[in-house]
Amino acid sequence: MLDPILLPLDLPDLEVDLSGGLVRRTVHPSGLRVLTERMPGSRSASIGFWVGVGSRDEQAERGDAPGSLGSTHFLEHLLFKGTPTRDAYTIATSFDRIGAEHNALTAKEYTCYYAKVRDADLDGAVTVLADMVTNSTLDTAEFENERGVILEELAMAADDLADVANERFFEAVLGEHPLGRPIGGNPETIRAAHRDDVNHHYRERYDPSTLVVTAAGAIDHDRLVDQVLAVLNLSPEERWHTDRGAAPERRVQLVGAEPSVTASGDAAAAASTAGPAGSLGATGPRVHLTERPSEQVNLMIGTEGLCSGDPRRFAFGIMNSVLGGGMSSRLFQEIREKRGLAYTAYSFGASYSDGGVFGMYAGTAPEKAAEVAELSRLELQKLADGGITEEEHERALGQIAGSSALALEDSDTRMGRLARAELGSGELYDLDTSLERFEAATAEEIRDIAALFAARPLTVVAVGEVERAGLGA
Repeated sequence: MLDPILLPLDLPDLEVDLSGGLVRRTVHPSGLRVLTERMPGSRSASIGFWVGVGSRDEQAERGDAPGSLGSTHFLEHLLFKGTPTRDAYTIATSFDRIGAEHNALTAKEYTCYYAKVRDADLDGAVTVLADMVTNSTLDTAEFENERGVILEELAMAADDLADVANERFFEAVLGEHPLGRPIGGNPETIRAAHRDDVNHHYRERYDPSTLVVTAAGAIDHDRLVDQVLAVLNLSPEERWHTDRGAAPERRVQLVGAEPSVTASGDAAAAASTAGPAGSLGATGPRVHLTERPSEQVNLMIGTEGLCSGDPRRFAFGIMNSVLGGGMSSRLFQEIREKRGLAYTAYSFGASYSDGGVFGMYAGTAPEKAAEVAELSRLELQKLADGGITEEEHERALGQIAGSSALALEDSDTRMGRLARAELGSGELYDLDTSLERFEAATAEEIRDIAALFAARPLTVVAVGEVERAGLGA
């Protein structure tokens, strides 16, 4: 069986062929890591500045220690608002005049600032992104202006009941653990945020040892490394280069066969190298209802899932495909095709360094919500009891192979794959190696994953006109 490419933190240079592209990696003594994948024939490039800091790393105020709740999302916005040499309009026009696709994203364990540009415009994109990430002024007036923008963004999300259900689901399943917090914060934390606290979070967390630069497409690795080092000016006296030390770290601990989160809901959160401690798993009611005027009830049913380093994630991928991964999946066929109870029905998983969630989703009429919730539970239980058929197994492998290959046609996907491997487990899988792992998962291992989830207490989250849903509390 093919082995993944290992990315040791103490290996300065690496070069390897991967999925038809040349992957190169450089680890600078400061802790900065640069990874590239050259895609033959490409005339564009995707570039991302990834910081290994997400919403889970925020801290509540403790005594004299400043709090940082909401800071991660605030920074995602503020880093576009100006540096000593570029104001917000200059940053915007720098990207617009070259037709770049550019944005940023905040996740639970990382933040990314990225652009997709013509190969001829890559140097300019790197210069602007580096300036944004390392030299933001966090102007006070811009801070207050952006507070209103973020509140409007949260209000927009609050009008999307599927988004509301997703946030409630994570909170309900993961409880008080930092992974259970909403990525974008909430109106209370955004209103309470102070510019000085966000600035402290920025100066403390945005550091060479937490920064990973990845690029894919028409890339010259040596040229990119030289440019990144030049624009970051990583000298000991440089303001951005703090005294925290140059050794990068990873959160993910590769685990063996034992569950990373036990059926009782306890987890070894201490395995995380950053972020507040806490135990995974909610201890409150398993049914969470949110009343909102709506034509549908948005349902999520699920439990704790696998961490990102769990070797059973390949068996889970097949199980998830069979259960709710497409139009031929069991949930879609049973809930939509056979009974006409919902337009959309699917299952999903989200994995992090020390835990995760597994869930099933459907949007349905309030009067049908209880039936849909029970049908979802029964389909999971059927998988746990009887496993999957040979035909389902073959179809799932084909779906995974096809969708993975199509995704890798995009430089954005390849750029993100490099970053998640570097910030995550330190294992980089090419397409063939990944597919071998999926093919090696046995029918018994796939059934065992379903049985693991089915044995745990399931949490039901419903958002909509839930008084008519008959779900109980």
